[in-house]
Amino acid sequence: MGSAVELAKNIMGEFKHLVIVKFKEDVVVEGILKDLEKMVAEIDAVKSFEWGQDLESPEMLRQGFTHAFLTTFDKKEDYTVFVGHPKHQEFSATFSTVLEKIVLLDFPATLVKPPPKAPAEEPPATLNDQK
Repeated sequence: MGSAVELAKNIMGEFKHLVIVKFKEDVVVEGILKDLEKMVAEIDAVKSFEWGQDLESPEMLRQGFTHAFLTTFDKKEDYTVFVGHPKHQEFSATFSTVLEKIVLLDFPATLVKPPPKAPAEEPPATLNDQK
């Protein structure tokens, strides 16, 4: 078990918005992705945003879904600001018209394995170090 501080961070940690979609046939996905990237870049409540297209999963497992979008917020309140933001509402209205299927999951994240820390840089050598 972790310390009380670690447990509190897990409970009060980041909030995630996961969207998994299957676009309708004949949709120009690149244009939608550009608009999506522009929208999240313009909303300060978004901590980070990433997306990907499935290239590996067998069809019977992915069930036609092709793209996943993950938006991260510092806290749930930031997610609430994001959802109510006019740019998000405008984008969502358009986005919903190009989708055949969608799954949304909104959840507080529990960090199990943090990313590795960057190695500490050694200070530059000085003349005294060379003696």
